[in-house]
Amino acid sequence: MRRFVEEAATAFKADPDVILDIVQAVDESAANIIMHGYRGQPGPIEIAVRGDGTSLVIHLRDQATPFDPTSVPPPDLTLPLERRPIGGLGVYLTRLLVDEMRYHMTPQGGNELTLVKKIRPRVAA
Repeated sequence: MRRFVEEAATAFKADPDVILDIVQAVDESAANIIMHGYRGQPGPIEIAVRGDGTSLVIHLRDQATPFDPTSVPPPDLTLPLERRPIGGLGVYLTRLLVDEMRYHMTPQGGNELTLVKKIRPRVAA
């Protein structure tokens, strides 16, 4: 999955830093789908990557229980580490890594998460 996103982003001539960010964002999102949506059980995740000249647009689709990650409140980072709940930073990290995050439930009752990251063209060396 990571390699697919990296190769697609490279094909759209995204800056290496942009590629690292979007690969990490997809990784975090897919991990949440697997762990929380499918509860560790097998289930499909479809990933589509497209570029529009200024941004990479990644769609993650699954058939897990409907869940809108855009509704998750940010974690309280002011709490001391020993008082913070374990986990809960994946959605927060994803928000930091992308320029836009959208969610909608598919007509079939599944989930579609769209991540948008502005790309910077590579500079020839």
